[in-house]
Amino acid sequence: MKNKQFSLLLLAALFTGYAGFAQESDAGSKAKESAPSNWHLLDATESGVEGISLDKAYAYLKSKNLKSKKVLVAVIDSGIDTLHEDLKPVLWVNKGEIPGNGLDDDHNGYVDDIHGWNFLGGKDGRSVKEDSYEAARVYHQLKKDWGSFSGNPKSLSKKQKAAYMTYKKAEEALLEDADPAELTQIKQMYPKIQAGDSLIRKDLGKEEYGAGDLENYKPTDADAKMMKGFLTSIAKANSGSDITNKQIMEEIEGQLRKASTALDAPEEYRKNIVGDDESNFEDRSYGNNDVMASTPFHGTHCSGIIGAVRDNGIGVQGIADNVEIMMVRAVPDGDEHDKDIALAIRYAV
Repeated sequence: MKNKQFSLLLLAALFTGYAGFAQESDAGSKAKESAPSNWHLLDATESGVEGISLDKAYAYLKSKNLKSKKVLVAVIDSGIDTLHEDLKPVLWVNKGEIPGNGLDDDHNGYVDDIHGWNFLGGKDGRSVKEDSYEAARVYHQLKKDWGSFSGNPKSLSKKQKAAYMTYKKAEEALLEDADPAELTQIKQMYPKIQAGDSLIRKDLGKEEYGAGDLENYKPTDADAKMMKGFLTSIAKANSGSDITNKQIMEEIEGQLRKASTALDAPEEYRKNIVGDDESNFEDRSYGNNDVMASTPFHGTHCSGIIGAVRDNGIGVQGIADNVEIMMVRAVPDGDEHDKDIALAIRYAV
């Protein structure tokens, strides 16, 4: 779950203590519960809820007998659940490809790109899941040239000064993300979270669980109690019980990984799987056709907002009722790479 709100809530719980955090989040949860699930579609004058008046807009179009033209929407994101019952009917299908024959039938450089393309994939079928952060990549790339520079930037050429300023900007961003006090607190808390999670998984007999699984769970161990309160607090603050222990652990590990890059160059996650020449934008035919991969959460969420099938009694109602969704996977759990984003746009066009 690549979600900034979740990350901030997690850190808030870590640094302020889950008990107090839970009390603060209750008021927010009740406020969210008072709004209908389709609040964003409603009309303020008719319902008192500040939505976008979508149903009113559709009623107007119908009254004027206005017909829409289908629009193809390319979503550049983390992937999409191609089996989702509310999205399957609106997935773009590349009619120039014969599914599963292992050939580039439409000669665009991408084999079996039926619903889009995964620029974070390898030819062996693997996909990049987590990646480093751009500030860390830029910082360590430029550090060898500018790490020991102590002269006056005004003495540099225009090109040198641009590189130096980029280095300093990356350094500032990296140090901001790697606050020593916060890192120390996370490191101190994490073993207790791990211990509590391990006990709960053993007691429940399942590797992944959410707040709903803990409603009747009565832990006696202090670490298990803390983990239960911690997860429950975050789930309440996110107006649901869909946050799992696995997502929490991955988020903490991501924060630790992010902070550690202030000292050491980040691992080249993408290079080890994708295998292209990242500095060469003409090297385009890399990746694979697995647009779901293992991280379709955010892309599925965004695609649902855009075009989930309306009036089928399943899930949410998408904004647009006459679209097709093309998924171009270029967003890992971390920061994107410029080349992937540029070629994702080019692919879609």
